[in-house]
Amino acid sequence: MRTCVSGLNGRLFTCALASVLFLTGAASSTSAQTTVTLNAPSSEVLSATIRGGTYANTNQEWTLETRASDNLEYNRRALLKFDTENTIPKGAAVTSALMTVTVKDGSQDATRTIGAYQTTLSWTENQVTWKLRRSGDNWQTPGGDYGSKLDDAVVSNAAGTKVTFDVTPLVKAVVAGSLGASRYTRVALMDMGDSTSESYRAYYAPNDPNVSARPVLVVTYGAAAAPPPPPTSVATGSTLRVLHWNTHHGGVGTDGVWDPVRLVKWIAKFDPDVVSLNEMERNTSWSKNTDEPVTIAALMKQYTGETWYWKFETLSGATNGIGNMVLSRFPIVASGPLLLDGGRSAINITFDFNGRTINFTSTHLNPDSSTYRKTEINELTSWEKGLAEQRIIAGDFNATYTSTENAMMKQTYYDSWAVAQANGTDIAYAGNTAGNTRNGRIDFIYYSHSATNLALKSSQVYDTRDANGVTPSDHKPLMSVFTVK
Repeated sequence: MRTCVSGLNGRLFTCALASVLFLTGAASSTSAQTTVTLNAPSSEVLSATIRGGTYANTNQEWTLETRASDNLEYNRRALLKFDTENTIPKGAAVTSALMTVTVKDGSQDATRTIGAYQTTLSWTENQVTWKLRRSGDNWQTPGGDYGSKLDDAVVSNAAGTKVTFDVTPLVKAVVAGSLGASRYTRVALMDMGDSTSESYRAYYAPNDPNVSARPVLVVTYGAAAAPPPPPTSVATGSTLRVLHWNTHHGGVGTDGVWDPVRLVKWIAKFDPDVVSLNEMERNTSWSKNTDEPVTIAALMKQYTGETWYWKFETLSGATNGIGNMVLSRFPIVASGPLLLDGGRSAINITFDFNGRTINFTSTHLNPDSSTYRKTEINELTSWEKGLAEQRIIAGDFNATYTSTENAMMKQTYYDSWAVAQANGTDIAYAGNTAGNTRNGRIDFIYYSHSATNLALKSSQVYDTRDANGVTPSDHKPLMSVFTVK
């Protein structure tokens, strides 16, 4: 059975059409809905295959191949790009987006599970390779930069088999402009199975003479769609409360006790709207082999009475381990992870607040090497340029406010605590008027210089000591409050 575990977490919609006329590159309207079918080569859809090993610098335009292999020499990933920028009005209410490819050839394995992933960076079809997304620009991670899985399907090796992936959340976010200035839809197909020489699949390319076998994206949008159910929380007013906290392995206090309930009670007390949590643990010894992000989300609902939307990404990109978590009172429109140099990562979510798009990122930089941290900052800020304003980055940067790392961030971002200090709206407590979060001020909430609709109201570092002086983490939580105009 196919699943729709979208890295975008956009809500899916269903709608009934009395009749729909499918025309290549054309649109039809029924009951105020419009359906576009994109499959014209070059103008509407482009493709390429990237392959590792000795092929890592080889461009394979117009091909579409997948193969799972532990040996990069044989590993293949298929890239597709559809023009949803010039064919669908910006901000249109997308209700359905289905992408179909047709099998052209397959090796011995009768079935393979193929996943469809968002490609988070742009690429040029006649230049893209395993190493380069276009001439002069490397992928941040060799083999491509991808968001979470949008959909997957079991794919036969029989020629002519048609396979459809539901990419509605991605197209909805792209058309809304939530993922940056470009509104092209970019999808990668990857074999999710074990490494084997029998996993090869080839698909008909966009320029194949057999028009009916070409890749196609069918998008329906318009006002006739049934409205989505109201979210548990809605953005009322204009004040956005942003909390960041390094949780020390998910809530190991200064008493050495792992206590996620104690941690969440404090978070709920702060009454945040969005939360960045570092050092969350999934199925590790620190969390007693439990999925702590799931536990934290459930506890947040228990202690706030609200459903929280969330995302988690390990530092390594693996399924289990230590990582970063973001939670939001508001539905997540889009999301995506970024693997950084030095065994680190970032996770971004997009949500709407007071009529504005907010991109909120949590990260945790390398604790041991300034060189790694500087590289990670360059990777992070470069990636963020592809995200729409208003942008906020929170995290443990493992460097103080006097560091070169902070100076690098401040080239394009404001340090919210420093701004609050200058404005006289910083709030700390006796014995910590400097706002230190652990051995100095190393945890930050930054907001972009170009986030012109964000106005900082205040920034606060909280004292979480109990009567015995015990705190739920070895870090102190930091809250910045913004007016969203």
